[in-house]
Amino acid sequence: MQHPAVPDLAHTHTRPIHWVATATAVAGVVALSPVLQPDAATAAQSADQAATPAPKSAPAHGTPPDPATVAFPLECGPVKALVQRKAVGDLDGDGRPETVAVVHCDAPMGTPPDGVYVVTRGHDGGKPRVVATLVDPKERRTATELSVREGVVRATLLGYSSTDVPSCCPDVKDDVKWRWKNGAFVSDTPSHARTV
Repeated sequence: MQHPAVPDLAHTHTRPIHWVATATAVAGVVALSPVLQPDAATAAQSADQAATPAPKSAPAHGTPPDPATVAFPLECGPVKALVQRKAVGDLDGDGRPETVAVVHCDAPMGTPPDGVYVVTRGHDGGKPRVVATLVDPKERRTATELSVREGVVRATLLGYSSTDVPSCCPDVKDDVKWRWKNGAFVSDTPSHARTV
C-alpha cells in the first residue's frame, strides 16, 4: 500500500459544522437577493419624444372586471361559455376600467359564433356584469382581433355574405370600432365589408 505524498486534508472530510456554515451562507444570499436587485430597465427617449408631452387620459382606478366570473347571455346547452379574447380600458371616462370580452360556446366541433360584450362593475365595486352587447352571436360573426385604445373598442370581425355560406368558411372581413357616446356604445365605423 502506498501512502499519498500529501496527508489527508481537513476540508476533504465534511463535518456537521460545514453543512451548517453552507446552509447559513445560502440563506443569507437568498434573503438579500430582493434587496440587491438592479433597478428596472428604462428605454431612452429621443429628443423628439421628450419634447412631446404624453396624451392625458383619466387614470383607471381599480381592478378590471374578470369576465371569467360573468354569466353571459349565451345559450350554450351542455357546454360552457368560453372567453376567447379580452381587452381592458376605461371606456366611459369615469376612471374605472371596463373589460371587453369575446365569448363563444365551447363547442367540440365547428366554428361557434362570437359575442362581444362589455363587462363592468358598479361604483360599489360589486360583482362584474354585462352592460352592453357589441356583437350578438346571432350575427354569426367571429372576432379575430380585439383592442381598447383611448376609450375606443376596435375589432376585426369575420362573417358571411349569405346564409348559404358554410360556417367553416367566412367570406367577409370587417374592421369595426365602438365609442361610448350619450350613454350608449355607438359604432363609429360604417360597414365596409370586404371579401376575405
